[in-house]
Amino acid sequence: MLGALIPWLDNARGAARAPIAKGARAGHVAPVTVNSTLALLGLALAMTGFSAWRGARPPDLMKGPRMAPWRLLMLLGAGVSLLLLVHLVNLLGVQTGR
Repeated sequence: MLGALIPWLDNARGAARAPIAKGARAGHVAPVTVNSTLALLGLALAMTGFSAWRGARPPDLMKGPRMAPWRLLMLLGAGVSLLLLVHLVNLLGVQTGR
């Protein structure tokens, strides 16, 4: 009954299975490749740089308050960049965990 509403609930016990990417092995999603990691790292670094530039500008009181928290966005971009850099190093064969 629930399988008609949610297509990936197709077994008799009703255990949820996430949709699988095309070409992936059964039960596994498609892996994140080095190219996609590099692209995401470039986007995260660009976001970090742009947010740092915008956050460092002096406030213009004639325009009113800033509506975007640029320093917070810069820190979030830097954190994502660090995680993607560690992921890239792991993809290249260096073990960073235990």
